This record gives sequence, structure tokens and C-alpha cells, in this order.
Amino acid sequence: MTASEPLPDPAVVVLVGASGAGKSTWAAARYRTQEIVSSDELRGVVGSGRHDLDASVDAFRLLDDIVAARLRRRLTCVIDTLGLDPDRRRGYLAAARAAGLPAAAVVFDVPAAAVRQRNAERDRPVPAPALATQLSRAADARAQVEIEGWDVVVRVEVEPVEPARVESTALAEESSALRDGPEVFLQVSRFPWGADPGEWLTSIARAADEAGFAGLALMDHLIQIPQVDRAWSPIPEPFVTLGLLAGLDTRLRLGPLVSPVTFRAPGIIAKTVATLDAISGGRAFLGLGAGWWEREHAAFGLPFPPPADRLDRLESSLEMIRALWSPGTKAFVGAHASLPETTCYPRPVSDIPIIVGGNGVRSLRIAARLADGVNLRGADETVGRLIDLAHGLRPELAVSVLDLPVVGRDREEVWQRVERLRGRTAAATFAASHHAGTYVEQRARYRALAERGVTSVFVALGHIESAQDVLDAAPMLG
Repeated sequence: MTASEPLPDPAVVVLVGASGAGKSTWAAARYRTQEIVSSDELRGVVGSGRHDLDASVDAFRLLDDIVAARLRRRLTCVIDTLGLDPDRRRGYLAAARAAGLPAAAVVFDVPAAAVRQRNAERDRPVPAPALATQLSRAADARAQVEIEGWDVVVRVEVEPVEPARVESTALAEESSALRDGPEVFLQVSRFPWGADPGEWLTSIARAADEAGFAGLALMDHLIQIPQVDRAWSPIPEPFVTLGLLAGLDTRLRLGPLVSPVTFRAPGIIAKTVATLDAISGGRAFLGLGAGWWEREHAAFGLPFPPPADRLDRLESSLEMIRALWSPGTKAFVGAHASLPETTCYPRPVSDIPIIVGGNGVRSLRIAARLADGVNLRGADETVGRLIDLAHGLRPELAVSVLDLPVVGRDREEVWQRVERLRGRTAAATFAASHHAGTYVEQRARYRALAERGVTSVFVALGHIESAQDVLDAAPMLG
């Protein structure tokens, strides 16, 4: 594995190299301060300073305690010591195995002359004989790690650049390489709009358009769902809200993701979305599903039939909506619905795409027969399996994904947001289930999903408070 490829995360990462090989600089360019456990820094905590060798025993005891505590929480741990003691390395490897985390050794194969020059420039250089011993042991370690059983071995063979340059160079390289991939829609699910809801909504939509999002989607719920916010937090009626946004001068495609067929009669949905398409100049889409949350139905006096009945209604609704959008006013008789006439004006001005939301096998079959696409949700592995199933039913069926990532401009911001959003869920568990990563890393994920057959991603960003938060997400887009 090369030094430029991303390491597993979370993981135990052990740095291996002589003093002055660039280990601390390399780690600081890639990880948060809290993720790096440095023996030098801990000497400064328990002794008189970073170079107080008399404090080494206490420093390493503290280091081992910190490593053990982080691994109990399945958090990434970068161990910044010389890494030249094979027994210690094997101990870290065993600890990673016990915690169920991948283990990586990062071996610094830097020319001895460069190491000696850096050492000479230090305020407290390592004595020359001690450094010579380290260089000899480092040469042995480079061969040893290959047979120690590490999941990943990375070799750093050139002098590492300064952290700021690493970050900007990586961003430039990845951004230029990620021009392709699926379209990305902004799914707005939280509404911290303060005293002026209309101004907040329009500012978010304008920012989404400026950032380059392909469209904007709204959930269709009567009560805010617990996965997003508190029950008494605002959640607006989607079609009224989309009507407001349709009047803005943007290129955004607009629609619900997804609207339950249990909320409205299919003819009313057809009429509403056709009107949205007409007033937006052909920018409407329709996400439709069977509905899933009994509480909101009971609270608003709506029937909540069993799952099979709701899926039956999804089938009949799709047939009826298609009929009402078709040319003419003739009677319609389908396999699941019939109408005495199809008089629905205004007609849509575009071929409105219908997306069925749902991971179930019957939902996929309904989508394959009656819709333009299906929207999936879950781990990337789950989505991959469902894509294969969907395309087996109908190869040209469009596949989109609802994604709820935790994102930020850099690793530090990502983990600040993990801590703010995770509630009582363990940080590592929350980060894994929400694909925590930088905006550029998310774009790389989306490109991988596109290679599996995903055409669109609907991104619900839980941290959005203002238009600037939307603009900051631009690196996720192609």
C-alpha cells in the first residue's frame, strides 16, 4: 500500500522509524491530535519535557492505558513512538485483533542522511551513537513488519511535506480526479429556521443551487421523526414548501423523498405534482412510498393498514398517477386501479420521474414495473446487493441512494460533528453508521457507488444550520 492511499478507519496505526524520520509530521497531517498517542508528548506530561528520558517508563505506562481505553471504544489510535521494539509492535497488533480493529504499520524508509540532518536541526538532538543504533534497528524493522501479520503495511519512502501542503495537495489531486459520479441532491430534513421560516428556506435553496446540487428534496412527515430531531421541532408540509421554492430563480429539481401513499389520495398527489412541475418549468420529481410510521397516522386521524395493504395501495397509486398524467381525458382501466376519466390539468410540462422508496423485495418489484427508479438506504454493502437485485428485475431502472453522512472540511470538523450529533450512541459506532468523513472522501464514496450503478444520491446533512453550511458542501459534488 502506498503512503497516499487512505488507511482503514477506525484502526490501530503504529508508526515505525528512527527519530527524525518524519513520523509526527506525517501523523499530524492526517489525524486529529486526540487520535495520536505520542510517547514524547507523554514524557512532557509526566516528566520535565518531551526529552526527559527518565520519565519514559511512566510515559509508556500511560501510553498503554490510553491505547487500551481508545480501543475499548473502537476509536482510531495512532501510536507515535519509535516502533522499533518487535515485542511492543506485536503487543499493539494483538490489542488491535482483540478489539476487532484493523492494524496498520507505517514504516518510514527515509534516507539516513535526511534523518541525521533533521536530528541536527532539533533543539535537543538525539546523540549520534543512539541515532545510529535506531537507524540500524529501523532497517531490521522494515523486514520484520512484513512477516508480523499486519493487515496493512505502508511505506513512506520520501521526506514528508509539511501538513498544510499535504492537505492542499491531496485535496487538489482528489478534486481533479472526482469529476464523474452520480448527481447529488440535497435532502433537507431539519428546519432550524428561527423567526423567519421563509427566509431560511429560500436561503438554503439558493445556496444549494450555488453549490451545484442537482436538486432539493423534502421529507413528507406529519411529525418530525426521532432519527432527525425532537417531535416538537418544525417539519413543514412539503408541497406548500416546494411551491415556495419553485418560485425562486434556480435550476434545482424539486420533489418529496418520499411521500407516503397513506397521506393523500393518488389523484390528489397527481394533481399536486403536476402543478409543481408546471410552475417550476418542468423541474418536479415524485418520490413515493408505502409509509412506515404508525404514530403520525394515529396523531392525525389517518388509517394505517398492514404492510401488504399499503404496498397494494402503492401499486394502485402508481397506476392512477401515470394515467392522470397521460394525454387525453379517456377512461382508464389498469391491473390495480380504474378511472372513469383522466381529466387532470395542468398536465406536467416534463416527463416527471417517479422514484419508489423502499428496500423490500416487493417494493423493488413494484418500482421495476411501474416507476422510473428506486431509492435505497443502508450500508454500502447492503445497497450493492439491492442494486444487483433491482437491475436483475429491470436493467434500466434508475437507482438512487438516501445518504445521511457526517461530513466536514477536515478530520477535525468531522469528529466535532460526530460528537455533537451522536447522542448516547458510541462515537465509533455512530461514525461508522453515518460514513463519517470529509467532503472529498464522501465524493470518492459516491463515485464508487456510481460504479455499482447508482445514478443519484440524496444527501441529508444533519449539521445544516445556515446557507453557509450548504455552500461548504460543494466539494461533495462533481
